[in-house]
Amino acid sequence: MLILLPPSETKSDGGDGPPLELDRLSFPELTPARKELVDELAALAADPPASRAALGLSERQDAEIARNAELWSAPTTPALRRYTGVLYDALDVGSLRGAAAERAAERLAVGSALFGLLRAGDPVPAYRLSSGSALPGRGTLAAFWRPALDPVLAGLTGLVIDLRSGGYAGLGRAPGAISVRVLTERPDGSRAVVSHFNKATKGRLARLLAGTRAEPTDLPGLLRVIRRAGLPVEHGRKPDELDLVVPDLPG
Repeated sequence: MLILLPPSETKSDGGDGPPLELDRLSFPELTPARKELVDELAALAADPPASRAALGLSERQDAEIARNAELWSAPTTPALRRYTGVLYDALDVGSLRGAAAERAAERLAVGSALFGLLRAGDPVPAYRLSSGSALPGRGTLAAFWRPALDPVLAGLTGLVIDLRSGGYAGLGRAPGAISVRVLTERPDGSRAVVSHFNKATKGRLARLLAGTRAEPTDLPGLLRVIRRAGLPVEHGRKPDELDLVVPDLPG
């Protein structure tokens, strides 16, 4: 079982690992694309106005540009420690212990606009690049990544649960993966896709699946694991889609 997570805009500072070495990252077939983007992003940092325009930043966020300038020299830390925010707070992978922590390290992966796809322990520096960034003289990042990333995702074996957001799912297709929607149920019984609970709910789901002793191999088995944990889950509109239903906020 492999759980594909989205990255986060917010990332932890520092790290205790050596500077970035692309050959230490998983999925080595992505190395040429990674090097091209890291070189490009580091060079772009020398032009703050151009960096702000490309990355959608304000002058108050110039520290993010400074991070990009140091991509080849900054310390690294494992990917699951680098990404922060609501989903990663709910995942709370650092609190897993023993066998559960080992399973999480094997089962969790992160989609990345800069690195394509990372395993939990891959050492990476802090950076700023999102799926919607528009680098000068380049088309979309989806057009850049798909030729390299599609074959990697197509080659994944076992059950794949894709929790990536739309922009990151667009960087590479994971055929056969199970996608997850978070819906809210209103008092009148109607439902809608929700953003407020989306990241936290997916983080809790990722924690459950990362640490469980169960090893589901298909969608019915996955449903059983989730339901045993008490999460309200249903078949979605598509054969390979699940819906997690959360209550609507009052007022």
